Amino acid sequence: MSGLLAWEPWIRVLAFVGTFLALVAWESWAPRRRLAVDRSWRWPNNLAMVVVGTLLLRALFPLAAVGAALLAADAGWGLFNAWPVAPGPAILLSVVMLDLAIWAQHRLFHRLPLLWRMHRMHHADLDIDVTTGLRFHPLELALSMLIKVAVVLLIGAPPLAVLAFEVLLNATSLFSHSNVALAPRIDAALRWLVVTPDMHRVHHSWDPRETDRNFGFNLSCWDRFFGTYQEQPRLGHDRMTIGLPQFRDPRELRLDRMLLQPFVATQR
Repeated sequence: MSGLLAWEPWIRVLAFVGTFLALVAWESWAPRRRLAVDRSWRWPNNLAMVVVGTLLLRALFPLAAVGAALLAADAGWGLFNAWPVAPGPAILLSVVMLDLAIWAQHRLFHRLPLLWRMHRMHHADLDIDVTTGLRFHPLELALSMLIKVAVVLLIGAPPLAVLAFEVLLNATSLFSHSNVALAPRIDAALRWLVVTPDMHRVHHSWDPRETDRNFGFNLSCWDRFFGTYQEQPRLGHDRMTIGLPQFRDPRELRLDRMLLQPFVATQR
């Protein structure tokens, strides 16, 4: 299983590039909304943030969550290592439990002011498209990785489950943030299982009553179960405003402004 560490970056990169390019093509062919800011301004800064965040994570966590799973398996740590379960159910249950943990983390980042300062940069994008699904502050990424590693060690998630979850979470984050048009009946059917772009777009409304809804990236069941599900934005998808009231200046989309944003005092 240790060979998984050598292949893990390549598997993730190939899955990311394939998903990203497919969604870029889809957005160009069938966009859901007209963008407020030209992509030539937003995209270089959003993608530069990805580079900064990735370099920081690789420096701080060279083995990442998959490495933590390998360590737990070797040491016998965690639920599924203490009470062995068949590989198939263990992988499935681990993916579901990790998804619940990420949902809970996301909700916590909205409730606690200090964590919201890190997370709000993701919401300050003036549009929502595939690059928004990558736009997270490096501090948030580092804290999120610490939480993920802790959950992996606690449940003793199999390394294959962690790799599958990482690839799935990355792909579904790109998809749920993408500016793609889905037929209403297809969207309605899909969102019983996964978070669709129309479902997650509600979460990026500048109306706080909608910002604190639809926290999921992957499975849609958590918002329904915990009462945070909202089917559609109040003003509709074409008329709703994306972003935050405090950060409407397009200059706030610059990389340096985004990096400094957690240290800027504003009222929510």
